[in-house]
Parts: sequence; structure tokens; C-alpha cells
Amino acid sequence: MSVKIDETLTVECETGNYHTFCPISCVSWLYQKIEDSFFLVVGTKTCGYFLQNALGVMIFAEPRYAMAELEEGDISAQLNDYEGLKKLCIRIRKDRDPSVIIWIGTCTTEIIKMDLEGMAPKLEWEIGIPILVARANGLDYAFTQGEDTVLAAMAHRCPEPEFSFRSRKETIQNFFTFHSRKKEELVEYANHPSLVLFGSLPSNVASQLNLELKRQSIKVSGWLPAQKYTDLPSLGDGVYVCGVNPFLSRTATTLIRREKCQLIGAPFPIGPDGTRAWIEKICPVFGIEPQGLEEREERIWESLKDYLDLVRGKSVFFMGDNLLEVSLARFLIRCGMIVHEIGIPYMDKRYQAAELSLLQDTCMKMCVPIPRIVEKPDNSNQIRRIRE
Repeated sequence: MSVKIDETLTVECETGNYHTFCPISCVSWLYQKIEDSFFLVVGTKTCGYFLQNALGVMIFAEPRYAMAELEEGDISAQLNDYEGLKKLCIRIRKDRDPSVIIWIGTCTTEIIKMDLEGMAPKLEWEIGIPILVARANGLDYAFTQGEDTVLAAMAHRCPEPEFSFRSRKETIQNFFTFHSRKKEELVEYANHPSLVLFGSLPSNVASQLNLELKRQSIKVSGWLPAQKYTDLPSLGDGVYVCGVNPFLSRTATTLIRREKCQLIGAPFPIGPDGTRAWIEKICPVFGIEPQGLEEREERIWESLKDYLDLVRGKSVFFMGDNLLEVSLARFLIRCGMIVHEIGIPYMDKRYQAAELSLLQDTCMKMCVPIPRIVEKPDNSNQIRRIRE
């Protein structure tokens, strides 16, 4: 089966199994990103063993996540799940005092139809701490989609933009603060609608993207997720959103349909070429002509020259497990590598449309054929193709 994208790019589909990490592994990076959060994974001993082995942190680090282990009585519905979770959450509040507790559902909670969404609001009201439910279980296509589920749930808790008396007062204060700055700072940002970026990145990388947009006079109003849950950005009609990771299609859909945001369809800022294309897609939305991007991209490629010499002409074959494959393949082709095949567990062709277009442009620029793209690849067939 092939899905036609255009005359030169086709996405084939096989019937292989998904070979990927469990999505509950998203806890390993999200608890570090959202500094005032606590993640409670609700599952069985198997999930606990996975977390212990996959996350592998020292006991002295005191990570902000824990395991709510289901016993036989829980699974056979002989025990009261609510009381057990309540005791755990009260203990978490006492020991850690987080701003939010995020329940991560697993395969077991899905199979036994555990009503996490029904219990969370009641318990949230009782203990006075927001409780989010994210079913980041093994029924997803790739482990990265665990983050997608968490961010989609978190989007519902973002405040709506409103212009209250308090906000008017703050606006007046900000007006005088703004106009008391030096003259050269008055043109720092263009007057444009709110822009929110979604996707978790290390703080230094997020700051770098903020700075790159600031060079173009574009102000980032906030990030989803924010460093702190209490700093979630305002979302709603008139707010523009743009993703930084290729695996966030569920979050993008939530932002468009439920929060009424405007999605900017852009490639993803992976590599100098992707970052330039990402900025070039954002600027015209706000009526801004991007400046100096070509020179900046060339300088970065020049600084990577020694590394490019090591990989140029070498080949790579993506078997597929994380939904980043198309972006990585495009970047490596630009580095001079030969990509034989791009295996990917699943691809939202609407959300990745701009990335697929950039892949084609990159192949034309580098004078190489567009690699074969295989969705849900069969590993046996792939190994045969690798040998060939």
C-alpha cells in the first residue's frame, strides 16, 4: 500500500510490529523539564522494573516520579483504587509539595478500564493540587508519544487570554516600564499576535530558539510545557502555536480543535537547515521579512566542517522507533550522507507536511534521490533490504 504525497515522494506501508521503547519513559525527561511537577506512574511490577532500568537515576537525586503498583486485588476490582491513590497523593503533597501531579496510565490501566479521568477531579478537589491524567501506554506507536499525551492533557489547563482590570493595570505598568528603556530597545519586538511554542527541549536549546526569533523581532509568549506548571502560557482564539518536535501531532490537534489556536505548519528546528526553514515559516505569518538567516546557517555549517568530513559519503538506514526519522534523515542528507531508507512507526502526514517538503528540497539541492519512506516497517523485510 502506498500513499501518494506528490509526484516524487511516496510513503509505503508495511504490516510490521512496533519496535520501540515504552511511552512511560517520557517521565525521564519531562520531570526534569517541568520543575514543580510530580509524575505518578500507575501500573504493574513490569512497569516498575522498566522505570528502574530505563531511567537509572541515583537514589540521592530524589527524582520527582514514583510508581503506584497495582496488586491483584486492584486488577480484579476487589480493592478501592481511589483510596490507594489518595494516600499516595497525600504523601506526595506532604513530602514534595508539587504544583501539579501527573498520573501516567499504562497498558494495565487501559485493559482493566481503570477510571483515572473519573477519579482525578474528585481527588484534585480533596487534596487541593491539580491532577492531570495522561495515558502514555504501550498502545502508542512510539515512546516519544508519551510526551505528546502529557502535553495534550496539559493544554486543557492553560489559561485563556483575557483582558481583565488586573491585566489593564499590568499593561499600563508595562507601558511605562517599556518606554523608560533605552531608545534602541524600543524596536526589540514587532507588534504581533501571541506565539506559543510546544514541545520539550533542554532549557539552553529553548533559550537559543527564543533568541533566534528575537533576532527577527518576534517575541515568544510562552512554551508548552513551561519550566514551571504555574507558568503555563495562555491559549485560545487568536494565539499562534508552532511545534518543535515531529511527534506532537496529538498536541497539535488539541491546540487547534479544543483551544482554537492557529497552527503554523513548519519543518522542525533540527539542524541548521531545519532551524532556518522553521524561522522562515514563522516570520511571514506575522508580516516579517526574515533577515540574515542564510549567513547564520552558512556560519554554522562552516563550524561543523570537521564533523561533516567524517560522515560525508557514509550511509545510514533508519529502522524506525521514535518519529524523528524524517527530520534526522533530512539533516543527514544535508550533511552529505546517503540515506537508503526511512522507516517510521507512524507519521501524521498533515503535521509533518512541511518537513516532507523540506526533505524533497534538500534531496534536490544535494542531487540525490529521495529515500524510500516506509511506515510501520517489517523488521525482517528491512534486514533483507539492508543486506541487499
